[in-house]
Amino acid sequence: MSLFPSKSGYGSKIELRSKECIDAVLQPLKDHVIIKINGSLTCENIFRTVVNMAVNTHSVHSVSKQYQNVACETSLLYHLKKLNMEELIRSNEKILLQNPLKTLKTGKSYEFAIDLTDDPYYGKTDPSNKKYVISGQAKKSTNSFYSYISLYITNKNERFTVSVLPVEKDKSLVEYLSYFIDLIKRLNFKIKVLCLDRGFYSIDVFEFLQNNNVPHIVPVIKRGEQMKQILKGNKARSTQYVMKNPKKNILLDIIIDVKYLKGKRGKKGCENLGFVVFGVKWSPRKVSTVYRRRFAIESSYRMRNVVKPKTSSKNATIRYFYALISFLLKNIWLYLQKKHFTIVKRGPQVIDEDKFRFEMFILLIEEWLRRKLRIRTAVWCLR
Repeated sequence: MSLFPSKSGYGSKIELRSKECIDAVLQPLKDHVIIKINGSLTCENIFRTVVNMAVNTHSVHSVSKQYQNVACETSLLYHLKKLNMEELIRSNEKILLQNPLKTLKTGKSYEFAIDLTDDPYYGKTDPSNKKYVISGQAKKSTNSFYSYISLYITNKNERFTVSVLPVEKDKSLVEYLSYFIDLIKRLNFKIKVLCLDRGFYSIDVFEFLQNNNVPHIVPVIKRGEQMKQILKGNKARSTQYVMKNPKKNILLDIIIDVKYLKGKRGKKGCENLGFVVFGVKWSPRKVSTVYRRRFAIESSYRMRNVVKPKTSSKNATIRYFYALISFLLKNIWLYLQKKHFTIVKRGPQVIDEDKFRFEMFILLIEEWLRRKLRIRTAVWCLR
């Protein structure tokens, strides 16, 4: 942060410099990620290099050839392989929330969302990565993925990623939900509502959420004649539905909002939007509106993909570390935006988002790292 006199001489203007941006990114890593190193190389050197890989979407191979003050590819990979998956999982929310917690209020009720994102994998599986490689619908020329499940706050001006976990084959969605619910309690936050996508539409999930009294909204899956009949109509309404499987049944409250398409997507007439609702007494239109805010988590994934280091490694721990870096960058940008670009005025909090775009944040970090790591300006020739 830098102060300098204004032209009028009656006050001072404040600048956000690249140093504050990079420090806000590196400090959580230095505090919560430990890599034992003997020699002149330090953890901070490695973190700077990985952040550089993220903002430039480089790989270990390319970054070591483009910068002078970067360890060689062999050394970087050797030390990155020392990372421990269990330690990263235990400290993931501390890394992501070290700065955002300064702007969040304990005891406050937040709207949360949980969702999964997939990173395509084109390599082979072996005992070292078998439990982390998830099979799914073909996407980007593969049906193998490293998947991550994340907890996200969807409140306006507070859209932080709270926690990210690697998805394992032998773990159920209920286990991840249990972890996230316990984490919310440990952070002393309250759940106004939890929004989940159709991937969580199952009896086990609904039973867990109801037993733990967690308010939630989940869109219904139009499956079976009874559900198809429920989703026919031209008025907003509510009803109940018994979800069944061979082992057990569960009673669900269904809220249906009706929207007229008016030519959207080339369609006319009305569309019935059905949601499983528990713990909230809202109108169908409010349920639909609140759930629509869940799509903020999708935009966070798109931003995260902009700052994702390239890798073909099958090492699940290194890939998870890269994922944490990309989510951390997005969180720090939101934190700095809220800290320095909130308009001082009465009424609701308003952030001037155009003053500090994500692209500008990445540019500031990139320029600082270019100077610190010293980009190569000459290349050895063969003749």
